Amino acid sequence: MTFTSEGSILEWRGEGETLRIEPWGTDSVRIRSSKKMPISEQNWGLLGEHHEPGQAVRVEISEDQSLATLTNGNITVTAHAFKEGNAGAGHTESLCELSFSKADGTELFQEMPQHGALKLHARKFSPTDGGNQRIEATFLSPENEHLYGMGEYQQSYMDLKGCSFELAHRNSQASIPFVVSSAGYGFLWNNPAIGTAEFSKNRTRWVAESSRQLDYWVTAGNEPAEIERHYADATGHAPKMPEWGLGFWQCKLRYWNQNQVLEVAREFKRRNIPIDVLVIDFFHWPHMGDFRFEEEFWPNPKAMCEELHSMGIKVMVSVWPQISLRSENYEHMLENGLLVSAEHGIDIANMYQEPNQFYDATNPEAQAFVWNKCKNNYADLGVDAFWLDEAEPEYGTYDFGNYRYYSGPNIATGNIYPREYNRGFYEGQLAMGREGNIVNLTRCAWVGSQKYGSLVWSGDVQSTFEDLKAQITCGIHMGMAGIPWFTTDMGGFALGDVNDPKFKELLVRWCQFSCFSPVMRNHGYRLGIQPDGSMDETITAADGSLRDPSGVDNEPWSYGTAIQQVLVKYINIRERMRPYTRELFDSAHQDGQPLIRGLFYEFPEDAKTHSISDEYMFGPDLLVAPVVEYSARNRTVYLPGDASTSWTDLHTGASYTGGTSVTVDAPLDVIPVFAKNGNDHALASAI
Repeated sequence: MTFTSEGSILEWRGEGETLRIEPWGTDSVRIRSSKKMPISEQNWGLLGEHHEPGQAVRVEISEDQSLATLTNGNITVTAHAFKEGNAGAGHTESLCELSFSKADGTELFQEMPQHGALKLHARKFSPTDGGNQRIEATFLSPENEHLYGMGEYQQSYMDLKGCSFELAHRNSQASIPFVVSSAGYGFLWNNPAIGTAEFSKNRTRWVAESSRQLDYWVTAGNEPAEIERHYADATGHAPKMPEWGLGFWQCKLRYWNQNQVLEVAREFKRRNIPIDVLVIDFFHWPHMGDFRFEEEFWPNPKAMCEELHSMGIKVMVSVWPQISLRSENYEHMLENGLLVSAEHGIDIANMYQEPNQFYDATNPEAQAFVWNKCKNNYADLGVDAFWLDEAEPEYGTYDFGNYRYYSGPNIATGNIYPREYNRGFYEGQLAMGREGNIVNLTRCAWVGSQKYGSLVWSGDVQSTFEDLKAQITCGIHMGMAGIPWFTTDMGGFALGDVNDPKFKELLVRWCQFSCFSPVMRNHGYRLGIQPDGSMDETITAADGSLRDPSGVDNEPWSYGTAIQQVLVKYINIRERMRPYTRELFDSAHQDGQPLIRGLFYEFPEDAKTHSISDEYMFGPDLLVAPVVEYSARNRTVYLPGDASTSWTDLHTGASYTGGTSVTVDAPLDVIPVFAKNGNDHALASAI
């Protein structure tokens, strides 16, 4: 027999291949295919427990075994089995092609046809070193579909149709292989291997450079919100965001000592500027991998945390996964297999500051070791949250084939690293009783990271208006890829000169965007001379050795009175937005809904919304149009919808009809924001 079925699972076998089709959640199916080996039960991005369909599943096999269908709610998979002669090879192949449709017959997409003179295969398995295979899956999808998701790539395209992507993580690139189509489906490439994804006009192609089997998940939905809900059910829901995540977070390149941190906090209170979180960034430790404060500069962290808590400020501390060869923990971690290892050459992954190797976050024993160090040296002293930096991880050179993890070769499993890094800290804090108060600020993510309290920021982007514009699409695509908690370095991370009027204007415009983002967070490596004439400090330890630079001041009052007034204005707006922002975070937790949404999300029937990349919806009711050009004091805004949709300019109170473009004033202290159908959420007087 060509097809077999057992319960709700349909299988086909031929040419040494086993192809399995099974329901996996509401209106969803999982497809796995393996060549010359049994199907693996490794779930990768999907939740470990099997999700029952939630509706009746129907499996039908034709009498002649040429056709089989599996229907799960609103999705149907049709499998067509046939023989294809190959005279040149001297034999006849047994083939099977899949197509996907909604239950009403609406076609979604199909595998690339495999018959004819081209002798192509929609599912292609090629040999590679190490026992795995290079796997390609090729599909035909609607030429006029619009695609969104895939995580964070530094580009300004809204519609991803026609784009190609490296399936790998880098600093400021988080590869999350889930894409949502306007045709009514979501597609998850359930594979952590390094690879590529291509969304061409003539075909869609997914490639895993080294993998055991083909594995993907498909869901059908009538609108983007329904697809995102199915995806969250299948891969995990974000936890509830604690109340302190809704306000303003303050950081700079590096607060380098305890007194400096406390004085900054006291100044916020003296000036009556709201602040929820104060962040202590990198190199507060003796060596990378020591996972503790350096006593000379941080003599009493517990007392510091207690004073900050008395002011109502939470404390976040940066942790890096690098282990210096000089770290007090290096020998133990090396001897016990807790480090990533190089396949060839010297066993060093990065040379920043000092030679180091990454801890193996895919190893449960390594997770426990690192968490216990951080619990004892940070959490038990009062540190409330962790900034999990370098989460890709950031190799000195991104030679993905040269590193091996507990989970397997990097090239085959490496994309799970940031998720497992976050998992270790999330589960460790759960064990401390911190449920409902866990936020891991992190620079990367993969499928399922959201369920481990991952607040992903967009990496070390430059301080330019071009980079500001790219963060809009980054935020939208991250939300569509199932990561609702997103933030950026306000003002950009690198090359911001505090004396440059262009940078000051950029900081203001970025602050306005950050105000209407999931988390409002000020951070960056600032250069230049402060108003008091001071520059970046040269820091020397008692023994004469140098410490890392700290960057010049980056507090709201560091840029002069005029800039301070605008920054504080938006920090206060953020405070008044708490009830609305709380609604959005609750929707993310319960239904997997993104906070930052493309206009298409709320207005899928409006064709003009499909490619607009410089506006977005903050939740269902607020349209935000950041100013992303230097010296601009007005901008044109498209207001989606139709004659039944009204938009209120929250700056002027003017009302407009949907489906129109308007040019509105945007002086330096104003970001154009419009409330849909009068739902101003008490913001009209705030802007």
